[in-house]
Amino acid sequence: MTHSLKSLRGVIPPVVTPLTAEGTVDFPSYTRVLEHLLNGGVHGVFALGSTSEGVFHDEAMRRKILDHTVKIVNGRVPVLAGVMDPATNRVIGHARDAEAAGCDGVVVTAPFYTLTDQNEILTHFRSIRAAIGIPVIAYDIPVCVHIKLARATIGTLAREGTIIGLKDSSGDDGNFRYALLDLADRPDVFLMTGAELTVDCAMLMGAHGLVPGLGNVDPAGYVRLWNAGQRGDWAAARVEQERLCRLFEIIRVGSARVSSGSTGVGGFKTAMRALGIIETNVMAAPRAALNEAETAAVETILRATGLLA
Repeated sequence: MTHSLKSLRGVIPPVVTPLTAEGTVDFPSYTRVLEHLLNGGVHGVFALGSTSEGVFHDEAMRRKILDHTVKIVNGRVPVLAGVMDPATNRVIGHARDAEAAGCDGVVVTAPFYTLTDQNEILTHFRSIRAAIGIPVIAYDIPVCVHIKLARATIGTLAREGTIIGLKDSSGDDGNFRYALLDLADRPDVFLMTGAELTVDCAMLMGAHGLVPGLGNVDPAGYVRLWNAGQRGDWAAARVEQERLCRLFEIIRVGSARVSSGSTGVGGFKTAMRALGIIETNVMAAPRAALNEAETAAVETILRATGLLA
């Protein structure tokens, strides 16, 4: 079953990819992650994103992950596939694999490592869209790709039909608001926030959804937040958002010892292991996992926010 993405709205978490102690993909745990998300009421899943450690997997493993995702989800919600890579032709290869696997759309960043400008970014997105038959979602994450998708670039790509949506992880709320204003007359284009701590604010601006890494730990919490905003109960939305802010502190636990990438996804994995969703908190090399003392701190936060007895 395939889904139209024109009306995609709601909570679409980037799916954590659990690993075995040896560092290979743990597919039984991955199945539990997907079922945990679906049972939490999410409106879609995003495989092979940043939280998924997608760029750490080779082409063959990416295909296996996407095949498994589509199989387990089994049409219950749309499946988006991250196809990040530095060069356009390599992204096209990943995108064709995602289409063959049955994914409903692909998520594309600007090229990285190589230096590009906005005109070259336009060519990059147009080339990918021309090569596949499923929609393209732009992913604005300058902290990883070292260039921002300009407001004009987003507007041009959306109005010409090259992209159908945007995941905004730029940290530039003003630019995101302008994009919402620029495309307010285009109900067929969705603009989603990746800013997990200010979802209620983004919804008030008119965001069409959210893509929260922390949603792997507490998908039901983000769904409650989304639903509160949809019914206009901003007091309830604020209460849920503030609880999720306290839960988000799990990503800071290891910050004195390891990188922000390791503390972020590492915090999610450590929490998910404590909740019995995955078997290990192993990170893709060379990232480091949280240690026993940091794990204890994560578990304290889980208890304080009502997730762990």
